[in-house]
Amino acid sequence: MRLLFLGDMVGKTGRVAVWDRLPGLVSDLKLDFVIVNGENAAGGFGITEDIFLETINAGADVVTTGNHVWDQKEAVVFCERHDQFLRPANYPAGTPGRGSGLYYARNGARVLVANIMGRVFMHPELDDPFKSAEAILDACPLKEQADAIVFDFHAEATSEKQCFGHFVDGRASFVIGTHTHVPTADAQILNGGTAYMSDAGMCGDYDSSLGMEKEEPLNRFISKMPKGRFEAASGPATICGVGVEISDATGLAEKIAPLRLGPRLAETIPDFWR
Repeated sequence: MRLLFLGDMVGKTGRVAVWDRLPGLVSDLKLDFVIVNGENAAGGFGITEDIFLETINAGADVVTTGNHVWDQKEAVVFCERHDQFLRPANYPAGTPGRGSGLYYARNGARVLVANIMGRVFMHPELDDPFKSAEAILDACPLKEQADAIVFDFHAEATSEKQCFGHFVDGRASFVIGTHTHVPTADAQILNGGTAYMSDAGMCGDYDSSLGMEKEEPLNRFISKMPKGRFEAASGPATICGVGVEISDATGLAEKIAPLRLGPRLAETIPDFWR
C-alpha cells in the first residue's frame, strides 16, 4: 500500500498549494491513502468546515489536527458530522468529535488512523498519550481488524515523539510527528517494522517563522512585547510530507522517504515512487 502524509497546512498559501498539487500526486504516484494535518489551515489557527471539505475533495482520505483544533469555534459543531475529521484521541471522555477511525484505502485495505497529542511543552495538557494509544491498539490490532495503522503524533518534544514511536513499534505501520512545522531528517524504519519520522514539516511559506509572517515573532523575541497579531505568511508555499510503502502481508513498513515540493526547500519525491 502506498500512503502519503502531508504536514500541517498553514494559512491560505499552504492549503491552496495542497489543493492544487494533491490530485496530481494521487494520480501520478498511484497513492492508495492520503492523510493531511489541517489544524493551521484557517489563517494559521484552526480549520473551518469548508476548508476541511475542500481538502477531502482534493484527495485526502483523513484530516488530522492538534492543539489548534478548536481555534475556529465551528469545529466543535462540524467535527460531529464528519468521520474523516480527527481531533486528538487523548482529549477527555465526552469531548466532541473522534480521535481515531477505520477507513478503506483505494486498494481496499483497512486503515486505522489515530490522532494523538503529546504532553511535553504542550497546552492543553491532555490525557496520557501512551495509554490512549494502547487502548486504540487493543481495540483494533494490526492484521486483525486493521491492515495498516497510522498515528499522527502531534507534539513539541522530539524525545516524546521518539519514545512514542518505540512504544508502538511492531504494532503500527507508521508514526509521523507533527506540530513543529520543520521537516526532520530522521525518516527510518524502526526495529519492529514501524516507519517513523519526528516531524513531517508544514505545507506553507518557508520564508517565515513556522508559517507566520516573521516580523512579529522576531519582534517578540527581541522586545518581549507584542506589537500586533501573528499572521500567516502569504508567499509561495512548499509542500512537505512523507511517503510510506506498507506490506500487504504484514501491515508493517517496507520503505519510507520524505516528500518536498516547492520553491524554498530542496525538492524530493520518494525514489520508490519515481
